[in-house]
Amino acid sequence: MVDRAKILVADDEPHIRRILQFLLDQAGYEVIMAADGRQALEELARHQPDLVLLDVMMPHLDGFSVLEQIRLDRETLRLPVIMLTARGESSARVKGLKGGANDYVAKPFDHEELLVRVANMLETCQAQREANPLTGLPGNLAIEREVSRRLRENSPFAAMYLDIDHFKGFNDTYGYARGDRAIGFLAHVLCDVVQRRGMPGDFVGHIGGDDFVIICGNEPAEELASTIVTEFDAGMVDLHDAEDLAAGHLEVRTRTGEVTHIPLLSLTVALIPEVQQRFQHPAQMSDALAELKILGKRKEGSVVVCERRSPGVAPELLPLDNHHDGLDG
Repeated sequence: MVDRAKILVADDEPHIRRILQFLLDQAGYEVIMAADGRQALEELARHQPDLVLLDVMMPHLDGFSVLEQIRLDRETLRLPVIMLTARGESSARVKGLKGGANDYVAKPFDHEELLVRVANMLETCQAQREANPLTGLPGNLAIEREVSRRLRENSPFAAMYLDIDHFKGFNDTYGYARGDRAIGFLAHVLCDVVQRRGMPGDFVGHIGGDDFVIICGNEPAEELASTIVTEFDAGMVDLHDAEDLAAGHLEVRTRTGEVTHIPLLSLTVALIPEVQQRFQHPAQMSDALAELKILGKRKEGSVVVCERRSPGVAPELLPLDNHHDGLDG
């Protein structure tokens, strides 16, 4: 749930406003009250709430008119709105949903149900705001929050940083549309592999561009990484032109007219198991993963670089199998 989210309650019935104010205040929300539609728009502009509870039948402006104004304004276009309707008014609910309402609650409402609907709507909207627009996966804020939570709870977990190699050359050669397809394909592989072979609660995040993060259990981490690399390599074949696949590289002409060869796409996976025993802050983990990624980029083709380093011992690059390189100490 969002900390001290602001909720605007617009209802012309004083006792309904009092009940809602008490319930929402007890649940930890900041509550703004409006007694009619016109006042609702004034309070909306003044306070910029995170969610609106909007009664359908109000003087001056009814709920449908207020909802229309909310959806016409660029600043409030995506503001979540839950309509309050009388039980049995199915036509009003349908009209509200068609007009852009996110949900509705029938009066008289169940107190617990209303609070659950409010909390769920706020969480959903927060996730949508933080999601990467290309893949829909959680972005940087959600990633940091997930890592911080696991470090705080001291729960065992592993972390992966995944980065497509030679992506800029691929993007420059084939164009942004195919570059987006490559990123989308990797996102699909990550989610599919984690769902099939991971553990409940495993997390896939999209940092941006061609960079991703996976937070998962320690035990399946290496198998997940290896499977991801295998499936990524198999799928990347379809994104390259046949002549480039046959040549084994992309041929690019520089601004000076020289012809250079760029390797085909591959994937570097930096993996740190038992993160909770090594770091106190997400930034420390991020720095360690970045160092591993640099080592992986020095290798040709897709690799998994797995750190098993003990404190104070310099890392050593050791082969694990066809797709892995390990750091041990």
